[in-house]
Amino acid sequence: MKKTFILEGLDCANCAAKIEAGVAALDGVTKCSVTFLTQKMKLEFDDSKEAEIVAAAKAIVKKTEPDTEMVEA
Repeated sequence: MKKTFILEGLDCANCAAKIEAGVAALDGVTKCSVTFLTQKMKLEFDDSKEAEIVAAAKAIVKKTEPDTEMVEA
């Protein structure tokens, strides 16, 4: 499954790279790319683990950049 999320309030390119690396390492994620300029995160992941992956990704975003909200595009 492919989904795109908006990372509202993302203001650090280094944090974008950390978020990308952290989410890409999650079990079930096949591809993750975060574009700092557009504040978008594109994910490809196992359909059966969607809820678990989205929740874990939100936690990584909050831990890395506390003022950033991850919302589905």
